[in-house]
Amino acid sequence: MALLLSLQTVCPLCPSTSQPLRTATHAKLSPADSFSPPHDRNSYAPARCNSMAVGHMLARRFGLPLLTKAVSSRRAITTQRFGRARTVALAAWKQEVLWAEAPLVEVERAAESLYHVVLDISDNPELMAGHTTPGQFVQVRVGDSNPAFLAIASPPATSSGGSLEFLIKYVEGSTAGFLCNLRKGDTVELSQVLGNGFDIRQISPPEKYSAVFLFATGAGISPIRSLLESGLEASKRSDVTLYYGVRNLQRMAYQERFKEWESSGVKIVPVLSQPNDDWAGERGYVQEAFARAKQIRNPSASGAVLCGHKGMAEDVTSLLASNGVSKERILKNF
Repeated sequence: MALLLSLQTVCPLCPSTSQPLRTATHAKLSPADSFSPPHDRNSYAPARCNSMAVGHMLARRFGLPLLTKAVSSRRAITTQRFGRARTVALAAWKQEVLWAEAPLVEVERAAESLYHVVLDISDNPELMAGHTTPGQFVQVRVGDSNPAFLAIASPPATSSGGSLEFLIKYVEGSTAGFLCNLRKGDTVELSQVLGNGFDIRQISPPEKYSAVFLFATGAGISPIRSLLESGLEASKRSDVTLYYGVRNLQRMAYQERFKEWESSGVKIVPVLSQPNDDWAGERGYVQEAFARAKQIRNPSASGAVLCGHKGMAEDVTSLLASNGVSKERILKNF
């Protein structure tokens, strides 16, 4: 049965709507309502007007400024904005999403088309309490933009110190692009930490799973950095190798961290798909470099962690599985 709500407010999800909504049909909801097609691959957009309607219903029932309980739904639900912790929503995966303001501490170029971004979360520590595992993510909004899903680059311990770090690919016209164009002191809206991250239990203890292969392309190195700096225990394993693929060295972020990672026991294999003529390292794609290396000697003691291009993840997963590595030990964060 459809749900009809009569609203007398302007719907923020309809930029073209400049007059109050006075008809029930504008807020008609049915079980078939779902997400609108995303404007970019990192975002979901709620169906027009419906989320505002349900938001008011939930606001009346549960109260503001912060809703802590809500009914599960397949669509995103958003309330009006009140107070420092501003809104609450139910995401597509049925996990409640809370929103709060967060000022930018740092925005600087990390590589070609990639930006290092730091957000101050000290005013909302309760939203970061769930940051316990590398590979988790948050949603970020800039003004009225669609939420962008951003993997956290900093290790969990950093959030307890009041900040979160990200590596963001600049895409013009996207929320990520808007974020990269901001300056220190500007404010965005940030969700609490979401997702389960990499299930490191599947490749623990290190004495049992002695070989771990890491694969990243482009900005996919972001959650891999979090893993490397928060307890992979590479020094206790016999083989931890990172295959990191980008177009050229100008697009390779975190080169300044390579020595630190290597000193912890990680072997780094940069793979360039369009290198300069003087490049003496691996060429092509990370899955090709891994196939050439033939590193899997004991499948039952091997695991992998992947983040990046979908084609890379699929190819690497097939390679690992065909060499006897259990899919339970091939970890992804989405």
